[in-house]
Amino acid sequence: MADFIGAVDRGTTSSRFMIFDHDGNEVARHQLEHEQILPRPGWVEHDPVEIWERTNSVMQNALRTGGLSATDLDAIGITNQCETTVVWDPRTGRPYCNAIVWQDTRTDSIVNALESEDTARSSGARRGCRPATCFSGGKIKWILDHVDGVREAAERGYAVFGNTDC
Repeated sequence: MADFIGAVDRGTTSSRFMIFDHDGNEVARHQLEHEQILPRPGWVEHDPVEIWERTNSVMQNALRTGGLSATDLDAIGITNQCETTVVWDPRTGRPYCNAIVWQDTRTDSIVNALESEDTARSSGARRGCRPATCFSGGKIKWILDHVDGVREAAERGYAVFGNTDC
């Protein structure tokens, strides 16, 4: 039976992997920052390939530092940027564009349109979560509407969406 637990922290500014023993003691850790891409005010992007490479690297380095192999891990937990949105080709695994980060505000016009529609339809009553720029739905729509070829690829089943834990 494996003796350790791993934890991946896929954060907004870095990727970290920590290894703990059964008593909760930290055995090893490794962390690498990744580039913050800011193409316009309010826009925040990450390179999904860099995120994957950094995540893989921190896991390998922490295992090496701890003198462990993957078979020494009983489980791995993952925390991530939740609403950071990635769209990729399932045939190749390659992203169509940079990930749109949870704090990006480029979808504010989509959110405002949803707010107006909701207010008109329900006389201002809200149901569930209010639309917000942090949610993935608006980011997916933005990508489908603004990144060349993605809508067509999606219609053919060649574009899938996920967050950075995918």
